[in-house]
Amino acid sequence: MNTVTPIRTARPHPGPLPEGEGDAAPRSGVALKRNISRMPSWIRQNLGRESGYGDTRLAVHGNRLHTVCEEAMCPNRGECWSRGTATFMLLGDTCTRACGFCAVKTGKPGWFDANEPQRIAEAVAGLKLNYIVLTSVNRDDLEDGGAWVFAESLRQLRMRQPDIGVEFLTPDFRNVQDEAVAIVMDAVNSHPLPPHASRLTPHLVWGHNVETVPRLYKTARRGSQYERSLELLEKAGKQARVETKSALMLGLGETRDEIIEVLKDLKSAGVDRVSLGQYLRPTLANLPVAEYLHPDAFAELENEARALGFAWVKAGPLVRSSYYAEEIQNQFTGRLREARE
Repeated sequence: MNTVTPIRTARPHPGPLPEGEGDAAPRSGVALKRNISRMPSWIRQNLGRESGYGDTRLAVHGNRLHTVCEEAMCPNRGECWSRGTATFMLLGDTCTRACGFCAVKTGKPGWFDANEPQRIAEAVAGLKLNYIVLTSVNRDDLEDGGAWVFAESLRQLRMRQPDIGVEFLTPDFRNVQDEAVAIVMDAVNSHPLPPHASRLTPHLVWGHNVETVPRLYKTARRGSQYERSLELLEKAGKQARVETKSALMLGLGETRDEIIEVLKDLKSAGVDRVSLGQYLRPTLANLPVAEYLHPDAFAELENEARALGFAWVKAGPLVRSSYYAEEIQNQFTGRLREARE
């Protein structure tokens, strides 16, 4: 494959690592290296602790819940929490894998709480959300990979609010994909959206992130396989009432041609929604940033994705897989309100 320089990037120059990159022992297979340059101006932003931030924080911590916003050190936490949205992380805060890009703790979890779905539903009800994103750590230690907790969370959410939009961002369910799909779909089919809601929005958005291009999997996603991720997305996408979603983080050393090939693979797997964002190194223990893509590069990649036929595309330096995930649901809610009036 020919190497193609991305459209526009930040110019490398010597300087300190960006703020927030603390000292830590490197993850297995990750050497301590410097980022390619200082963090460019378009990455830095206000932490945004406005009026809704405290309510979201209370709902999360008061229910003894985890969020990927905190565990993965997401740069958008201030903005999203101030809007009253959060991505809840199921099944604890310890992952059975050790991806080179991720700040989530890794090890042997030894933790399971059958009441977690109920606490999730209570927190969501307290925040008065009409759309919720649920993700989890990898739990290869569980027989179903954690699928039951996702399914039961959907049941608990819909029991309290039948028309709530639900989005999952799941692991790849290594070795138990078929079982996981069956478990999740049992919940979707037993607790579907009511007819007035299902006309305009799917009963479930099933997300699973491929994260990067196949060439970089050995360093960025040890324990995962690109083909396995595509298989899960294809299986989920074949289910009635389900739309699928995936995401790429850029700046790990991929080329533009490789990005386009992944987008084509995702479209061939039936994926409906895609997001593209800049990789930001959370700690020195994680992989260094190889490249900061300019916002113009993201705009061009967004156009490429739309041209391939994706129904929903978000692309930008600070975009993450669940960033403004509620956007389509909010548009639907507005249309529904107008129809009723």
